[in-house]
Amino acid sequence: MKTVKVGLGTCGISAGGDKVYKAFQEELKEHPHTFKLQETGCIGMCYREVLVEIFDGNGSPYIYGEVTPEMVTRIIEEDILNNKVIDEWLVTGEGREVSFFDKQKRIVLRNCGIIDPGSIDEYIAVGGYEAIRKALTKMTQEEIIEEITKSGLRGRGGAGFPTGVKWKFARNAPGDKKYIICNADEGDPGAFMDRSVLEGDPNAVLEGMIIAGYAIGADEAYIYVRAEYPKAIARLRQAISQTKKKGFLGENILNTDFNFNIKIKEGAGAFVCGEETALIASIEGRRGMPRFRPPFPANSGLWDKPTNINNVETLANIPWIIINGAEAYAAYGTDDSKGTKVFAMAGKVKRTGLVEVPMGLTIDEIIFDICDGIVDDKKFKAVQMGGPSGGCIPASMGNTQIDYQQINKTGAIMGSGGMVVMDETTCMVDVAKFFLTFTQSESCGKCTFCRIGTKRMLEILERITIGEGTMEDLDNLEELSEQIKAASLCGLGQTAPNPVLTTLKYFKDEYIAHIKDKKCPSHVCPSLLIYTIKDNCTGCTVCAKACPTEAITGERKKLHVIDQDKCIKCGKCFTVCRFDAVMKD
Repeated sequence: MKTVKVGLGTCGISAGGDKVYKAFQEELKEHPHTFKLQETGCIGMCYREVLVEIFDGNGSPYIYGEVTPEMVTRIIEEDILNNKVIDEWLVTGEGREVSFFDKQKRIVLRNCGIIDPGSIDEYIAVGGYEAIRKALTKMTQEEIIEEITKSGLRGRGGAGFPTGVKWKFARNAPGDKKYIICNADEGDPGAFMDRSVLEGDPNAVLEGMIIAGYAIGADEAYIYVRAEYPKAIARLRQAISQTKKKGFLGENILNTDFNFNIKIKEGAGAFVCGEETALIASIEGRRGMPRFRPPFPANSGLWDKPTNINNVETLANIPWIIINGAEAYAAYGTDDSKGTKVFAMAGKVKRTGLVEVPMGLTIDEIIFDICDGIVDDKKFKAVQMGGPSGGCIPASMGNTQIDYQQINKTGAIMGSGGMVVMDETTCMVDVAKFFLTFTQSESCGKCTFCRIGTKRMLEILERITIGEGTMEDLDNLEELSEQIKAASLCGLGQTAPNPVLTTLKYFKDEYIAHIKDKKCPSHVCPSLLIYTIKDNCTGCTVCAKACPTEAITGERKKLHVIDQDKCIKCGKCFTVCRFDAVMKD
């Protein structure tokens, strides 16, 4: 009997996955016992959702892409009932999009899009919870920490601190009560790595937390997850319930004296709560604001008890390392950065979605070999790494390796793993303004330099994008950046200027064009655009009818003109013209 798996991560659902799943359910009523229907998470190919995988138990499974409810009947009749693969709908298989997976190494995403995330039995069937069994029965707490340390795993939440060292600090901290916290407060624009892992393989994260708890001597844990992730929260609640019933959570786990429980705390979406001390304050019921360190959470964290905090991706690595060994994990990556890294690919790439690659691959390899290059084959211009805390890396540095040190040298940071790819139509001044708008609005307000400094920087950028900037503004941006980085209390303020500093470093000519020429080279900033009508105007009057200020005049079937004093730069004339007669400059 064939198995039909429908991708029902958030990306699949938003593309209509629920409707496709219901269509298969209806077909199953018409053809009972002909196939088994399951749901699964995101396999990473978000750009081809809705994805439907067919597996008959023999040979390799294959995937149909961009499936609609209307396609389901044909899949049933031709594929399920008559074993005839529908070639034109395939996205995987010989000669197709296999290159998307060729250079990937899936450790964190090993089960995402493969198993039913709502079934603990399927997780167990692929080796799930064997790591906790090994850890509790065959390893000491010190041996576990040593294994994680030898693996070279560094925190995947952004800072890149060695995970084993972090665990050792919490293990050695005095205290009769200790906590584990999973940081799932994923807030970077364009980032969805943690969400997809929680939706597609929640048990891997739970198992990582249980192992971490045993290693440091904790008996209680919290998952701090964004309330905007309802599917992930539902998956976690289901997984926690099933894990308790199987005896992997609760009292006397696997007949040992180890007790461990996990609770979920829903965050209200404050970006600053991704910072450890602000996150702790939020769990305790206080306003999410960072505090001075030391003391560090490893010594005095949640309710002043020793606390270890890791993000989703870090914890999902743990079971694989325990089962396969530190050397197997360290075999991937570079001397400085071991293992793999998950990236959320967004922006102007042809293949948007999730990729997991060994550290050491270059930016160009990810964008061109895995993600198939830029949409409409336009010119690759830059990639934003590290979200609002990161920076823009120009296309000329596309051979930069994915490595903590190498990325830091560019002025960006690895961050949690968001990659926003930009093409030649992107205005880098506008990009800097976008990210600074985000960090300025997300500042908790505790630090004067962060609260007021980012506001002043944003005001300067807004002046530049409307043609009212001065060359002195560029010096002021750099000076403010250095002051904010030096005087802010937490990572949000300390890294907020990075998008501005990197765009100034690599794309200063665009700033100068906005200031001196009063032009936006990418034709993005509305206030700097001039719309004119070319000689090939047919006089159809469509643009004149669309203009909200009656700035366009002319007789029917004759050349029209735009009154620049009345033009409000809305761009409607450019959008509605069917003859390419309106030009923006």
